[in-house]
Amino acid sequence: MQNLFILKFAPFIAGAIAIELIFLFWHHKLSRYYSWQESLASLGVFIGYASSGKISKIFLVGLSMWIWEHRLLTVPLDTWWGIFLLFLAIEFFYYWQHRASHRIRWIWASHAVHHSVNHLNLSAAYRLAWTGWLSGNFLFFLPPVWLGFHPIAVGVGLSLNLFYQFWIHSELIPKLGVLEWIFNTPSHHRVHHASNQAYIDRNYGGVLIIFDRLFGTFTEESLANPPIYGLTKPVRSHNPMIIALHEWASMFRDMQMTPSWLERLAIALGSPSGDSWAKSMRTKSG
Repeated sequence: MQNLFILKFAPFIAGAIAIELIFLFWHHKLSRYYSWQESLASLGVFIGYASSGKISKIFLVGLSMWIWEHRLLTVPLDTWWGIFLLFLAIEFFYYWQHRASHRIRWIWASHAVHHSVNHLNLSAAYRLAWTGWLSGNFLFFLPPVWLGFHPIAVGVGLSLNLFYQFWIHSELIPKLGVLEWIFNTPSHHRVHHASNQAYIDRNYGGVLIIFDRLFGTFTEESLANPPIYGLTKPVRSHNPMIIALHEWASMFRDMQMTPSWLERLAIALGSPSGDSWAKSMRTKSG
């Protein structure tokens, strides 16, 4: 999946970013939408992301093929309906993986990297975690294999899903009318990246927004409440290593503050804000 993303899509991504930069420069808006230090840091983070994927590649391929050998069904992908079901399956499991990455701190420790940008532009799209394999993101995409979709098809489909999301990292594209009802658009994704209280943990979809509407996590962008980007506790460093690992360090510091392994588990599997499981455990124990 990562090789496909890098080798096949990188020229298009570089060209699109160049066009965005030229447009902003021409209209004297470059400093408003871009920070050169932040964008270069995102490039450094992306290089680490591309390299880190090699760590788990052999394991994931082996596990996926083992599950494929024990699949429940076989969905034919030489039919339109098979391709459509694959698309829906990837979108559905991506929604839940993305939602979990905001609600479970162990997974958020990786995903926080992507949300650490303070300017939303196309270069923000490739600020991706080095530790997704450690967080267990891949576990959410094993069920489609068991249900009958070939592992390679799932990997390619997920790559295309991520590629679609590249263009929605933009403040320059306005709302898109009726398309807003079905698809994840730049407007919807601006909400997702915002740290405004009304926008936090909303709009998890990849290509579609329909699962957010179905499961109650949809919020529309409001002109009266313009998005403020970045984390609620901003990362000020432009060091790719700090960006990639800051939330892991914060989580482990919190875990070290309690001698109870049960509370440590509560911290790791509780909400990133610490307002759920861990606090309830302290209340019961106190």
